[in-house]
Amino acid sequence: MKTIVKKSFTSPDEVYNPKEGMKLEILEVDVLKLQRNTAQPGYEGENCEYNHLLYVISGKFHVRMPGGAEIEFSPGEVGVIPAGHDLRNTGNESVIWLEIPH
Repeated sequence: MKTIVKKSFTSPDEVYNPKEGMKLEILEVDVLKLQRNTAQPGYEGENCEYNHLLYVISGKFHVRMPGGAEIEFSPGEVGVIPAGHDLRNTGNESVIWLEIPH
């Protein structure tokens, strides 16, 4: 029998703080993981080893690739960011985005 699953980020299955100013909250929904990331103002992450598939909820962040390509993400935008990037929250508010780890 199929069942309905309901979860909330108010009670995540896992919470990580991999670096000061960054919080990862993970929900496991059936076979899928959904992650809410929060980067505080001033957060800088360098040479990230992960690929990201994301949707920005609030705030803005700047991404730079090793080859020099740069882009800014804003609320409502979806993106794919390859491993090896630098990410900075250059604004005055937290950046929050949803991510599907893959």
